[in-house]
Amino acid sequence: MRSAMAINKRSPNFVYLILLSLVAIASAEVFFEERFEDGWESRWVKSDWKKDENMAGEWNYTSGKWNGDPNDKGIQTSEDYRFYAISAEFPEVNNKGKTLVFQFSVKHEQKLDCGGGYMKLLSGDVDQKKFGGDTPYSIMFGPDICGYSTKKVHAILTYNGTNHLIKKEVTCETDQLTHVYTFILRPDATYIILIDNVEKQTGSLYSDWDLLPPKKIKDPEAKKPEDWDDKEYISDPEDKKPEGYDDIPKEITDPDAKKPEDWDDEEDGEWTAPTIPNPEYKGPWKQKKIKNPNYKGKWKAPMIDNPDFKDDPDLYVFPNLKYVGIELWQVKSGTMFDNILVADDVEYAKKLAEETWGKQKDAEKAAFEEAEKKKEDEESKDDPVDSDAEDEEDDVDDAEGHESDSDTKSDDEEAKEDAHDEL
Repeated sequence: MRSAMAINKRSPNFVYLILLSLVAIASAEVFFEERFEDGWESRWVKSDWKKDENMAGEWNYTSGKWNGDPNDKGIQTSEDYRFYAISAEFPEVNNKGKTLVFQFSVKHEQKLDCGGGYMKLLSGDVDQKKFGGDTPYSIMFGPDICGYSTKKVHAILTYNGTNHLIKKEVTCETDQLTHVYTFILRPDATYIILIDNVEKQTGSLYSDWDLLPPKKIKDPEAKKPEDWDDKEYISDPEDKKPEGYDDIPKEITDPDAKKPEDWDDEEDGEWTAPTIPNPEYKGPWKQKKIKNPNYKGKWKAPMIDNPDFKDDPDLYVFPNLKYVGIELWQVKSGTMFDNILVADDVEYAKKLAEETWGKQKDAEKAAFEEAEKKKEDEESKDDPVDSDAEDEEDDVDDAEGHESDSDTKSDDEEAKEDAHDEL
């Protein structure tokens, strides 16, 4: 007891700081959290989008081919060349005056070469059974991969009915392991994008999206002054063309060429020595360039206030967020989602990532490497025997009067081998 009192006497703000931190924790709010434990299907609605066209893909509930915890499951796309749409509802959220955190984990077990791994936040009333690619959304966030050119994190915000893609390039992860993607939107209209709890991009809604017209524009009335010299280099007036420069030929007769001894002028015609490039010829003459003493730089129109700009203090606000959804087209299936969070607490989001992905990532990586090694071992066993060795054995068998292997194989065995060769 004495020791606690001593601490309080030495640090009068100690108790206050503890109380303040407890209040902050208590005030933090989780709007939606899904770890896909028992009963998850009662919270999610599978859409009928593309079902009539037989193009709606099925979700698997699984921990995946490799994982850090076989009891930690998520939902995974299971059919190639299919559309996927699924959503869950939560109590309506208005993020005005609050930080908005949108986070989830995603893994591409299929070594995704073209497809998305992003999620959406939707507002208002949505018919979840019809949720699909044309359903309006408020935020779309997550990785998108296609070939060598597209390997980025989408961050699309809807403002006044128009979708706006982030202008900054944010590279996503492309391996076959689980990664956590976090989008943080603050009341001061700034944002942060994290991957695996590491900051990858930060900035402002004003500068990194074209949500509003620019505050400043070039003065449309401004014109470059007539005496403005914007040529950085000019020809040196002191540099003169050397006398006789234009008389230097491009090619000259090869001085080392000799008429062949068997050359017959009557049959072969008059022999002419071949020509070679003239080492003295330097090309068309050009005056040297020097720095322009009158150079004023590149002229730019002065910036003025944009008369069309009108600030929106609620630029960051989404007043009626109500659903989280996944809507994808996948050429090759195998993408898994888990640990979805919509909240106002950045620290809670980081803690969730560490409690799930953070605790399992090393074991998952080890399981993946073991699976890859096993796959390589199996493929090496399936490699055909060297054809030269087979030919040599056949020659020996024929020489000794034995039947070759192909003569003694059943029709069924030969058919299987032909099918394997075709594959």
